Amino acid sequence: MTTTGTGDPAGPHRIAVIGGGPGGLYAAALLKRLGPEREITLWERNAPDDTFGFGVVLSDETLGGIEHADPTVHRALQKEFVRWDDIDIVHRGHTQTSGGHGFAALGRRRLLEILHERCASLGVRLRFRTEAPPAAELAASHDLVIAADGVHSATREAHADSFGPRVSDHRCRYIWLAADFALDAFRFETAETAYGVMQLHGYPFSPDASTVIVEMREEVWRAAGFDTCEPAESIRHCATIFEAALGGRPLRSNNSSWLTFSTVVNAHWSHRNTVLIGDAAHTAHFSIGSGTKLAVEDALALAACVEEQPGLPEALAAYESERRPVVESTQRAAAASLRWFEDLGTYVDQPPRQFAFNLLTRSRRVTHDNLRLRDSSFTAAVEEEFGCPPGTPPMFTPLRLRGLELRNRVVVSPMDMYSATDGVPGDFHLVHLGARALGGAGLVMTEMVCVSPEGRITPGCTGLYNEHQAAAWSRITDFVHTGSPGTAIGVQLGHSGRKGSTKLMWDGIDQPLDDGNWPLTAASPIPYAQGVSQIPHALDRAGLDAVRGQFADAARRADACGFDLLELHCAHGYLLSGFLSPLTNQRTDAYGGTLENRLRFPLEVFDTIRELWPDDRPMTVRISATDWAEGGTTAEDAVGMARAFVAHGADAIDVSTGQVVPGERPEFGRSYQTPYADRIRNTLCVPVIAVGAISSWDDVNSLLLAGRADLCALARPHLYDPHWTLHAAAEQGYPGPGAPWPLPYRAGSRTPPAGRTDAPKPRLTLG
Repeated sequence: MTTTGTGDPAGPHRIAVIGGGPGGLYAAALLKRLGPEREITLWERNAPDDTFGFGVVLSDETLGGIEHADPTVHRALQKEFVRWDDIDIVHRGHTQTSGGHGFAALGRRRLLEILHERCASLGVRLRFRTEAPPAAELAASHDLVIAADGVHSATREAHADSFGPRVSDHRCRYIWLAADFALDAFRFETAETAYGVMQLHGYPFSPDASTVIVEMREEVWRAAGFDTCEPAESIRHCATIFEAALGGRPLRSNNSSWLTFSTVVNAHWSHRNTVLIGDAAHTAHFSIGSGTKLAVEDALALAACVEEQPGLPEALAAYESERRPVVESTQRAAAASLRWFEDLGTYVDQPPRQFAFNLLTRSRRVTHDNLRLRDSSFTAAVEEEFGCPPGTPPMFTPLRLRGLELRNRVVVSPMDMYSATDGVPGDFHLVHLGARALGGAGLVMTEMVCVSPEGRITPGCTGLYNEHQAAAWSRITDFVHTGSPGTAIGVQLGHSGRKGSTKLMWDGIDQPLDDGNWPLTAASPIPYAQGVSQIPHALDRAGLDAVRGQFADAARRADACGFDLLELHCAHGYLLSGFLSPLTNQRTDAYGGTLENRLRFPLEVFDTIRELWPDDRPMTVRISATDWAEGGTTAEDAVGMARAFVAHGADAIDVSTGQVVPGERPEFGRSYQTPYADRIRNTLCVPVIAVGAISSWDDVNSLLLAGRADLCALARPHLYDPHWTLHAAAEQGYPGPGAPWPLPYRAGSRTPPAGRTDAPKPRLTLG
């Protein structure tokens, strides 16, 4: 027997493929081409010409992989593709067109025919109209079983204990349809009906046909009566709603039905000699056109790993190791896109160009910078509508909050330094905050400044509960105002609540002190970490009044220190946050129960400070918009919190998440907290500060221009580079007033030369 690339003469020689979609067919073709002696059988329960959906979109990256792995398939695909560059966004009668995007699509049926022909020519056994035997049975008689059996994979469910699947359903209904004409571009269109907002996604896949997907929230779908319509009536109704987009033409179905999208995630992609690919292993929302792309790329990677690795276990491990990061990144982008369309109703009042820009950048894969490269005229028009002065990136557009004008939209986020002595900020804090003020940010925030000794998180936390501390803070604000004129400095006031009396972060985060602990107070007597943290005392009336007075005294000192802005810390599980979350507030009095009651004490504190804080100086509030835990703060709660604080005079909401309970499960990723700020901003039309893994100036520009945030707070980037904002200006070629270099630093405003670049270029090659 010929030895395969696995180095094992015995296999994988006999290979079973369950499912005849693009991923299964392409995996079979590649493995057969790479090992002609292999016996490969593919089972597909439907007929060869049965298919669901219509067009398939593939990226240039995927096509490049196909061209390298199987030029025959690539040549066949190239003959079929319809290509286009433009995206049309139609909203309230306005069409915004953005070019330079580069799509390639073909009919799904034609794609399958090409793969059928390739498999047949290579000798793959294709068994149509035949249910595959159970994966366990196939695994006993084959060296490798490839489960490409889709989102409802029977293989995955039969071995759920091994694969560890998690399937999440979502809030929209959608239906795949087709129109018998070619759209001019990829088209997104909204329809604001009496029942709610509906949307159309459409694109050409042949010279005379287009895929049309109609989507809407579940409640809109029901209100419109689609839940009781016959299929033909549904299709006619969709064609009527989007009559202008279709030019009055009808829509057609291919056994189409209304669906809800399911996100599939698996803890493991292989079980012994059985492996999942495509939708059986993972799904990503259709709005980023990724399903077929991911399945084909899975097939490419699996075949390559089988060839490259010394044995099947190593091959399957390498396949998952290679593909999982790519898939997870795609799923994060798809989740952002999915949520955007679920919340479409919150964006419909945006200006037309901003709405279009927001839609185009919804997944965070398209950004301001690369959209500017694709279509500079469209992006320039969006910038002009936003209010950018000529030649000014969005992040350097000023923003006014009451009497304070920030020269740019960058905030140095509050970061606990745990470096104070007896609550007094020292030289470290002067250098730390001073350096970041010199670094160009519009607003520099202090760490959480505690309002009492017992309100500290650690012994190293700063305070504003005595005059010695106030004098030290005055020294810092004076330096910022004189050393970096135009930079604002804000103070964040807070109380640790049940998360106090702990070690410095680097000595044991959230761990109680070995000695010298002080008593804790909270909304309810619930320790932060059961069996580890001390049990806090629930504040009674006298305690509530005392804490409110401590906040008031600290605010008076902050005013005297010359801070330009005051932020009330109601996030991350500290005292005021502990009142807001239902997981940490179990009171039965007027301060517990409903959201209105849970807001009562934080609002009392806010009102007390707002009354004494100068009227021309802004106040912001930081909230945790989700606890990332079951039974905790919901997105609707977060909007309710923001609404209440704004009604009481807050000038902006600083939207963070989590750190309320130790068992949280955050969905980490780039800009992962931004959707919560976005929701509050576009639901309530209030200014918000977005935080959370915003790391590039391109992200900042994108978030601002899309209307998802008014300010962007960055923490770690400013630890890495205190001059992050000035460097962002230099990298964008911006020399304007939004990011002036301090006079002593002006010579450093250009990148230093890195080495000789003037060597003569070779002119001749001599053989």
